[in-house]
Amino acid sequence: MSVVHGRELKKPLREHCDVVIVGSGAGGMTMAAHLAEAGLDVIVLEEGAYYRSQDISAFKPSESLRRLFREAGMLAALGRGQTPTISLTVGRAVGGSSLLTGGVCFRIPSEVHHGWEHDLGLTGLSERSLQDEYADVERRMAVTRVPERLRSESTRRFVRGAELMGVKMHALHRNTGDDCVGSAMCNFGCPVGAKRSVDISYMPSALRHGTRIVSDALVQEIVTKGGRAVGVAGRLLGGRFGKPGLSFRVTARAVVLSCGTIHTPMLLQGQGLRSHGLGRYITVHPCVRMMARFKEPLNGWDGALQSAHTDHFDGEGIKFTSVYTSVNVLAASLPGAGPELMRRVRDMPHYAVFGGMVHDGGGGVVSRGLGREPVLSYEMAPRDLVQLRRAMAILAEMALLGGAEEVLPPIFGAEPVRTKAQVRALMDAPLDARRIECLAFHPLGSARAANDPRRGVVNQDGASYELPGLYIADGSILPTSIGVNSQVPIMTLATRVAWRLRDALLP
Repeated sequence: MSVVHGRELKKPLREHCDVVIVGSGAGGMTMAAHLAEAGLDVIVLEEGAYYRSQDISAFKPSESLRRLFREAGMLAALGRGQTPTISLTVGRAVGGSSLLTGGVCFRIPSEVHHGWEHDLGLTGLSERSLQDEYADVERRMAVTRVPERLRSESTRRFVRGAELMGVKMHALHRNTGDDCVGSAMCNFGCPVGAKRSVDISYMPSALRHGTRIVSDALVQEIVTKGGRAVGVAGRLLGGRFGKPGLSFRVTARAVVLSCGTIHTPMLLQGQGLRSHGLGRYITVHPCVRMMARFKEPLNGWDGALQSAHTDHFDGEGIKFTSVYTSVNVLAASLPGAGPELMRRVRDMPHYAVFGGMVHDGGGGVVSRGLGREPVLSYEMAPRDLVQLRRAMAILAEMALLGGAEEVLPPIFGAEPVRTKAQVRALMDAPLDARRIECLAFHPLGSARAANDPRRGVVNQDGASYELPGLYIADGSILPTSIGVNSQVPIMTLATRVAWRLRDALLP
């Protein structure tokens, strides 16, 4: 069975199933595959459109931004106080944000699991308890280590600088199997279909086992009966300019929300739920991207988008990973205007790029906006801001030791730096944090799991404390920030939720 394009339906949709899942990303599609494989009747509703993997592979970056990214790539967390505005990458299509990741696969660090188990009492989310779930995810996703031959020259220069600092770099694990050809386009859809996003790794099995997927379906309400969730209702986005058109209503024995950290709490709050922390304590892993110019051409696009990382600074809450995305996107982030900008754009072959990410404490709040999209505001803790500036200093030093002629700090209005002394002076100088060019890719934690309804929204099995019959399986249930890429952690927790819901529904 193929995906139903909701915008093409000619009459209102009325369906019944065992489980209805709202959202088709890392959490939702993982749930769908496991439940359908167990013989349950599953319907997945996705607000975004459906594109085949071959269509996505052929998109130009500008097309991907327009078709696959929420808000066409313009989504941002609005900074409060001394906090930069943070650009957020979130998907809006069948496959969700899984379509847009760099493919990086980390397990949740042992120390984070230890905190969940011993500080929060979440024994079901301990590292040992989730071993089977981790193994299942990594098998389905074909997680492998990136070979050194796929490291771009951009990455090699930063790795060389790191090693001269005494910092060891390691190969990243990614969900590309052995098929990656190193085209540095992962964030916009793999051009050769090597990346095992959920549309490739989980959706085919879900469809083979009878799952019905409806795209263009905006869920607006959780249907309840007798104080229990029994379905969802909303509108198909088939009107002019994507406006809501025909209605739909799907009833089910269980309802699963996999709308993501930003939208799941909005649906729950609209339903009148007021669980502790709902819509609050959001973490985003603030990131900075350092660009450096070298004398000789590097052609940094020739290699895997992400291939190397270091855990040397994990104890400080900083993770460094290589990154080199689409050239036109990088060029748009270069400083300057007019002739100066054009000169830098012509020099793009000479630039190398590396990224740093902060393990933040959780200062985000999502609230209802004026239109359909909610508003995410974020206030960075003072410690996190210090670590973000330290990450910039370390990246600049790596680049200079790697042979860069100049480094372009991700600070609006800052001049290029060419010596270690200039780096130190820049980082020691007073700085309005709102000038930092900041990005994020992993919003988490707006409906946190807890072992007590006074401390969270769902229990360790993803079941809502307030509304029986309702489950959550997405990044919103992670109890704390994790400090690593969130794809595998979300899918692992979704696998746990799926297995327990399966056992509860099957005789």
